[in-house]
Amino acid sequence: MTRTLRGLLLVLTALTIFACAPKAPVPPPKPAPPPPPPVAEEGFRRIGPAEAMALAEHIDIREQRLDSWRELTGPLSLSLSYLESRPQDALALDRPELRLTWAQLTLSVRRLLDILPLLDADPALLGREFVWYTLDPDPLMTGYYAPMIDASPVRAPGYEYPLYGRPSDLQSVDLGLFHPRWEGQQLVYRVENGRVVPYFDRRQIEMQGALAGRGLEIAWTRHPWDVYHLQVQGSGYLRFPDGRIQPVLYAGKNGHAFVSSERLLLSRGHIEPGAMHREGIREALRRMGPGGHDILAENPSYVFFTLSDSPPLGSMGRPVTAYVSLATDPKLLPLGSIVPFSAELPTGPGEPRRVVQGIGLAQDTGGVIKGGRIDYYCGAGEESEYIAFRIKNPVRVHILVHRDALGGGQP
Repeated sequence: MTRTLRGLLLVLTALTIFACAPKAPVPPPKPAPPPPPPVAEEGFRRIGPAEAMALAEHIDIREQRLDSWRELTGPLSLSLSYLESRPQDALALDRPELRLTWAQLTLSVRRLLDILPLLDADPALLGREFVWYTLDPDPLMTGYYAPMIDASPVRAPGYEYPLYGRPSDLQSVDLGLFHPRWEGQQLVYRVENGRVVPYFDRRQIEMQGALAGRGLEIAWTRHPWDVYHLQVQGSGYLRFPDGRIQPVLYAGKNGHAFVSSERLLLSRGHIEPGAMHREGIREALRRMGPGGHDILAENPSYVFFTLSDSPPLGSMGRPVTAYVSLATDPKLLPLGSIVPFSAELPTGPGEPRRVVQGIGLAQDTGGVIKGGRIDYYCGAGEESEYIAFRIKNPVRVHILVHRDALGGGQP
């Protein structure tokens, strides 16, 4: 048995012993103030046909910058190809009030593709053909986009901060293989002198040169905030000095918990709430001098990238579509789900906010997208950036299941 395997087994054995060991008695806690009111747990509620048809009639696809329902053919086909790759008899959604298999989601997307040509003239068809389940309480909607980052393919004056590709020593193991309570969790690690240890955190990588000299640099950026911001968004584009635009995609992360440096800036008084956008944050960090990089390093999470010929991809491994694709918690809204929504959203600089009643597709996930949180993909470019940074409000959300998938409409 190698030293690496022995080290990993020791870590897992220790975790298992800790999980199973009886807990030592602890002194009673000190009196605490009354807890806040409990947060309502998310759940689905089936709505009636009349209400469903009324909701369907109010969907205006133009609010999503589409001219016709037919323009959803491409995005829906991407969802369908993903759904068809899933084990059809397995549960995609398993909740006390609603259980759906991958086969039911697959059939629902197929049926929506079938009726797309009819929806421009008769949007209420969406209410007659599908059963609507409303998610209560309303989730929080935020926005994300594909940033355009000024970068150089080689280190040059003004481009001093590296963007790293995935290191070969970044390893992971599925902890659910060792104990049921760790199902869905991964241990990300590296091996040092035969011992399993946590992978390098952001401070070690960016400020202590943990990865320097290994040839992992895929590009060089102007500021640590460029690297951080691209990592938060998950993918984007690099704009090289010769004008070339290079897509850059997610390739892995170091396994450390995410800490929002933006919230740290706000809570410590380094920035005003109205300046919480890309350039406002950049200016706040500039004013802080070296302390700006230090506050970014308080977020230990670090993402690695790869250069690609493809546009930004969602968690399905397929391209995402502006103002249609949603990042969701797949335990609540599975990938491939059809997700009508209604939310008050910004429309652009100098324009008033307006209520958008649209049709979303669950095609992405995110490290901080858990439970009642949905991220709306706004595309690429300055206007998309403006809109994405200004979305933070409740959203009314539904999931659609075709009546054929429910055996004639019976859940």
